[in-house]
Order: sequence, then structure tokens, then C-alpha cells
Amino acid sequence: MADPNISVFKVTDYQVLANWAALPQHEDPSDEVPAPLSGIYIKDSSVDVFFIHPTTYTGKLNGRWMADLNDEKLNTKTDESSIRYQASVFNEFNVYAPRYQQAHIQSFYTEEKQRGEAAQKAAYKDVRSAFLYYLENWNNGKPIILAAHSQGALHAKYLLREFFEGKPLQEKLVAAYIIGLQVEPGFFSQLPLCEDSLQTGCYLGWRTFRRDFEPDYDSSFRKSVVVNPLNWKADTSYAPVQLHKGAILRNFNKVYYKVSDAQVHEDLLWISRPKFPGSRLYKSRNYHIGDINLFYLNIRENLRARVRAFKNKNTEG
Repeated sequence: MADPNISVFKVTDYQVLANWAALPQHEDPSDEVPAPLSGIYIKDSSVDVFFIHPTTYTGKLNGRWMADLNDEKLNTKTDESSIRYQASVFNEFNVYAPRYQQAHIQSFYTEEKQRGEAAQKAAYKDVRSAFLYYLENWNNGKPIILAAHSQGALHAKYLLREFFEGKPLQEKLVAAYIIGLQVEPGFFSQLPLCEDSLQTGCYLGWRTFRRDFEPDYDSSFRKSVVVNPLNWKADTSYAPVQLHKGAILRNFNKVYYKVSDAQVHEDLLWISRPKFPGSRLYKSRNYHIGDINLFYLNIRENLRARVRAFKNKNTEG
């Protein structure tokens, strides 16, 4: 198959609601709440979340470097994984999550570096277009939480730099949760790192691995700021398991409490082997797939605290 997506790339039409994986006006997997949490949270529609999902286009490449938005099987995969297990973390607020012509997973690993980067840049054009449509049609001046994982975090970095940093929109930023991808020190010149649980107008992120594990990354991937999602600090202070509020793993309707501790190690977040039924058999030391849902309740509670701090600050101002 030829490579149609890069050579004749056409930005997605976001007036078409089917090109959104999550919207407040439609029921979708981002609306789901794990059964033990049902009824605990009160919806706050005064704040928006713009969520960018990670790479779900991981099958055979077949010469097609970017996803086809008409691929129903892929869309279902996205909805039943990232939208349900990640975007739902943010559903106390209005969640907007575009489908986009994501770059294939191999774009991050291929020796054809220029082609991989071209696919990623084209994918960003889609995300950018979706964000502009959201701003112009739905935001109406509301505070914004930007949230993303993995490939989505790559695009979120550029959205922040293009639309928020040093711009009027920065005043509307509650916080940006840029998770699962490195954010290089110095990537932002004016946007600050979140260094405590209540700071607003800032960004944060982490990449999760088992304690004492060093991933075999290229040096360009080993430069990143990190915030610990158990104590929301950017230093190397140890956060014990008692600070872990709850994780959502394979069973969406089961909350696992006190699953792990956490500590920042250089450019990584190190945790002990997670504790859940059968975890002794879990051999992986790279917890990338669980970067968000391993800390499901910690993130939910922190979102509420930052939104409250944001509103208090703006009321006082």
C-alpha cells in the first residue's frame, strides 16, 4: 500500500461529531465511573478537559503511517482502552477528546526517522485543528485542563507552546497533565512546572517504571522533568504506599487501594512492584500502559483540588 496519509494528508473535519471520541453532549466511555465511585462525584460543567489519547494504531504498518479514522475496529479499540480507562479519570468535568490521524507506533522507532517525524507532525495538525474547533465552538471562556498520554502528550506539548505559553489562554489553564512522554527541561520558557498539589497554570507529567529499572532509551529520551503523582512534588522525596488513593486495572469496576509507593529518579517515576491479586506473576518493569490508571484516584482528587485553587485565585483576583 502507498503512503497516502503523509503525501496527501488532509486535516480532519471536526464539525463532524463522529470525529470525536468524547464529547459532553454525547454518551461515550469517558462518561463511565468505576462502580465503587458511583455517586461520589458531582459534575462540574464550568471547567473543560481537552484530552489527547495515546497511540492505539499498533497493528501491521502495511505502508500506512497514519491511522484511518474510518477504521471502526481501531476506533473501538481506542474507546475501550484509552477513553474508558484514561479519559474517564477527568469526567468530573467536560471531556473533549478528538479522534485524530495518529501516527503508527513504529513512527517512534523506525530507522526512517524523517518519515516517522513527518507522520507525527501531520497528526499534530489534526490535534491542532480539533483544539481550534473546540475553542471556537465550545469553550466559551471556561477554564481548561489539558490532558494527554504518550503520543497524545507529544501533541499536548506543542499545543501548550503554541496556544498557551505567553498567550492570553495561559490565564485559563488550570493545569496540563502531560503523561507518558518526556518533557525536556527548557521545553517551555515561560510555562512553569507544577511543584505542589495546588499550583495552577502549570504542567506536570511522569513515566512509570519499577524501582531500580533503567529503560534502554536513546539519550534524547532520557531528559525529562518529573512530578510524583502521589505527593505532587517535583523533587526526589519518597511517597509511601499510604499516599496511594486507588488504581483501576483490568476490571474497570474494581478499585485497588494502596497499590504502590512512588519516587522520582532522575527523569523517571519509580514505583515498587504494584500490589494486586496475581501481581507476583506480573513480570513487566515498564508500566507505561498504566501511567494514568495506576494513579486513577490520586489524579481525580488532584484535579478537584487544582480546580478549586484556580477558582479561588481568580475570585480573589
